[in-house]
Amino acid sequence: QVQLVESGGGLVQAGGSLRLSCAASGTILSINAMGWYRQAPGKQRELVAAITSGGNTDYADSVKGRFTISRDNAKNTVYLQMNSLKPEDTAVYFCNADRVRVPRGYSNYWGQGTQVTVSS
Repeated sequence: QVQLVESGGGLVQAGGSLRLSCAASGTILSINAMGWYRQAPGKQRELVAAITSGGNTDYADSVKGRFTISRDNAKNTVYLQMNSLKPEDTAVYFCNADRVRVPRGYSNYWGQGTQVTVSS
């Protein structure tokens, strides 16, 4: 069984920074892409940033230039450095691991979510 454990959320003032971490554990042979999604109250879950095993990245337009995603393949861990935070960044942030190769095949996994609140 694969588990994703997130950490690093919290309350911060506008203009501040937070760093999220997500570690995948279990019998993992490889992970294709890891990413962060967020869901604000009353809104759909949206992609924030993603990174492949080769280091290719993708960002939502709303966070480009402010957020940086990185990954440690040896530790199966993904990070999200969030700078210049805005109140509209307030949401629950979910970690995702896509096309995770486990002994029985491939699957997709989600973390439990971590709250990020940005006060104005």
